Amino acid sequence: MSDYGSPGWNRTTKIIVALIGLSLIVLLAWRFQNILGQIITAVIFAYILNPLIVVLSKRTPLSRGAAILIIYVALLILILGGVTAVGVAAYYQGVNLIDQAPEFISGTVVLIQDYVSNTERIITFGNVTFSPSNVNWVAVQDQLLGLVEPTLSQSGRYATQIAQSTLRFLGNFVFVFIISAYMANELPLVRSYVNRLAYPAGYQHDAEIIMQEFGRIWSAYLRGQIILGLIIGFLVSSSLGLLGVQNALALGLIAGLLEFIPNLGPIIAAAIAMVVAFFQPENYLGLTSVQLTLAVLGLMFIIQQLENNLLVPRIVGDALDLHPVLVIIGVLIGASFAGILGAVLAAPVLATLKLIGIYAWRKLFDLPPFPLRKNEKPPPARRRRLLFRRPAGAPPAPASDQPAAAEAASEPGSDTP
Repeated sequence: MSDYGSPGWNRTTKIIVALIGLSLIVLLAWRFQNILGQIITAVIFAYILNPLIVVLSKRTPLSRGAAILIIYVALLILILGGVTAVGVAAYYQGVNLIDQAPEFISGTVVLIQDYVSNTERIITFGNVTFSPSNVNWVAVQDQLLGLVEPTLSQSGRYATQIAQSTLRFLGNFVFVFIISAYMANELPLVRSYVNRLAYPAGYQHDAEIIMQEFGRIWSAYLRGQIILGLIIGFLVSSSLGLLGVQNALALGLIAGLLEFIPNLGPIIAAAIAMVVAFFQPENYLGLTSVQLTLAVLGLMFIIQQLENNLLVPRIVGDALDLHPVLVIIGVLIGASFAGILGAVLAAPVLATLKLIGIYAWRKLFDLPPFPLRKNEKPPPARRRRLLFRRPAGAPPAPASDQPAAAEAASEPGSDTP
């Protein structure tokens, strides 16, 4: 009997109800999977903007609702303006890239033909001999062009499809934007709601720690990837532009977007840039296609090393703490289940599953669920760095500059009274 006179459920009833509830959740997720991605995007959007909303609502007389309205309207104007400016330029560069496909094919065939004619190499497979110089490379070129030209001739139909996709994207964007604004208004209630679900009361502390770690993982990843995408996109587009690579803006935009796919994204971006550089007909630096390709490879390698050794440790940190191979496998699995969204969210989802899995594993064996927190030490005291040495006889620094001395004085056995 409960405190209200209602009979309690036995273990079997609880298991049956839990399984039915879980089955309903899975069924609803499968039935409405078309809008599930949009809802997840709206939640992520609200989560990313939440710190800015908190700052604006606490440091100004505005309420949280007014802060949300101002931020979302300003962001809407910024996104539409940025998409219009960058999208138009990237569109024309993309069209130019497609129009150059026949030149790329012709240049490649000529390059292979010149190489073959200069080497006169004979390839032997057992009793079969083959000489590449005997191949009719002109016919090969015509066949490749025959495969490409029908695609190029249907550019009008593709333009219509692009327009339809754009309208569909705008409709989804408005839906995500509205849902995200409502969710941003309800975010402060999430923590209290989770604490109410954590029953008995002893689990509220565990729930609080898990929520903190959950927030650390997702905030570090999402905000970090956005910052990395902007930085890498700018570096790639400006560097490729200085090298004289055509369509540098489009390539930088691609590199920035691919930053949301951990580990694999930068490799794909580098490969795309190298292909464009290799098939580029001319360069203002006078570099050959091979030299320009090697220069792009070196440039992308330098940017990747700069990202891994300087940007990622300072922006993302060790919030995910996942092996790169595990991340790559997770990206592939996520892409197979949920497409681009699954690939983008694979890393933080894996980190979240790892967090919950370690907690459950340690609880199963009656181990402390958060062992590292028992031995955590406070961060070292931050001392103000002086530009000049303090002259002799000068008054001592304020107490805020001497936290270590204050701590030492308060320790047992200290000689300081």
